[in-house]
Order: sequence, then structure tokens, then C-alpha cells
Amino acid sequence: MAKSKKPPASHRAKKPAAKKPAKKAVKHPAAKKAKIKQPTRPKAAARTSDSPAEIFKDNHKPRRLDPFTKEQKQKLLQLRDAMVDSMAGVAQDTLRSRAEGSEASAFGMHQADAGSDAYDRDFALSLLSQEQDALYEIDQALKRIDLGTYGICEMSGKQIPRARLEAIPFARFTVECQSQLEKQNKASRVRQSVTSLFGLTEDEAPETEEEEQPTPAPEKE
Repeated sequence: MAKSKKPPASHRAKKPAAKKPAKKAVKHPAAKKAKIKQPTRPKAAARTSDSPAEIFKDNHKPRRLDPFTKEQKQKLLQLRDAMVDSMAGVAQDTLRSRAEGSEASAFGMHQADAGSDAYDRDFALSLLSQEQDALYEIDQALKRIDLGTYGICEMSGKQIPRARLEAIPFARFTVECQSQLEKQNKASRVRQSVTSLFGLTEDEAPETEEEEQPTPAPEKE
């Protein structure tokens, strides 16, 4: 039998190449759009405490005064107005006296007249100093009314009797404490000058007890 010839290799049918599986397309996540931040309004600060102005306003609210304290305040205001007018008058008189004294010294002055004018000037200055002390005491009493401490002794914390406040509207202490301070020579200068200036007296001032004198023994007959 004749052998069948094999076709040449070039004419051999090429097997189709095995197709590689196609790669799946990888989906990339879409880029996120950048959010545009809207400008935020600043939040109001939380009110943790009142401002100094509000604290000052709260602490200085007008107080309701009882009829007696209201009357005392009116009395103190009148005393202060009278004191300011008096101080202005004393100051003018003192300046006028100094001017007249300087003019008279140029033409010569009798020694007695010069001494009299010097005494008057010293007295006016002393009176002016007393009036300044009195004005200070009046202003302090008005401050105590505003603070709500009027009529309370600054030494003992006790209530000052109304009779004493009516006699001396700017009293700081009770009679007992005032007497103790005067014994210690701490407040005698202010007290004496101010009370004498207004002609005020204290009806409730403590009376000094007289020492009991020993009774003589009966004579033996």
C-alpha cells in the first residue's frame, strides 16, 4: 500500500491561539467633588457672667428708703448745701482780709490792728478746716445711706438709736463706742469740731457717775 504523504508543515492548519481572558475593567471611584465650606457666622459667646458695667449697675440700684432714712438723707443734703455756701463765704472773707492786709502794710498799720487781723484770719482758717471735716462726715453719711449701712455702728455693728441720729445725722458710732474712742483719743478731734460747728448736742450722752463719798462715822459722846 502506498503511504499517504503528510502535507507540509507550512500548509498545516494552525490551531487558533487560545484567547486570554479579557481583563475586567477596574472601575475607579469617581473623584468626589470638594465641598465648598460656607462661611459660618461666629456664635455669640455664652453669657457666663455679667459685664463690669452690669455688675456696677446691679450693685448701685436705687434703694428703697424707709421714711426715717429718707428724712435723714434730706436733712444731710440741706446741711451739705449750707456747709458749701458757708465755706465759700469764709474763703472769700479770708482772701479779702489778706488783700486788705497787704495794702495796709504798705502804708503802715497800727500793731494792735495788725494783731487783730491776724487773729481773724487764723480763726477763719480754723473754721474752714472744721467745716471741711463736717462736710466729709456728711458725705460719708450719705454714702452709708446708699450702701444701706446708715444707722449701724461702725465699731460694734449695733443699731444706733434714732434719738442720736436725729441729734447728729452723721453719727458713726453709738454713745458707748464713741465714748470709748474719745477716751483713746482717736476720734475726739473730729467729734468736737463737727458737733460744735452745728451746735448739735447729744441728749442721750452717758452721765458720769459721781463717786460716793464715805459718810463720816458718828461721833461718840
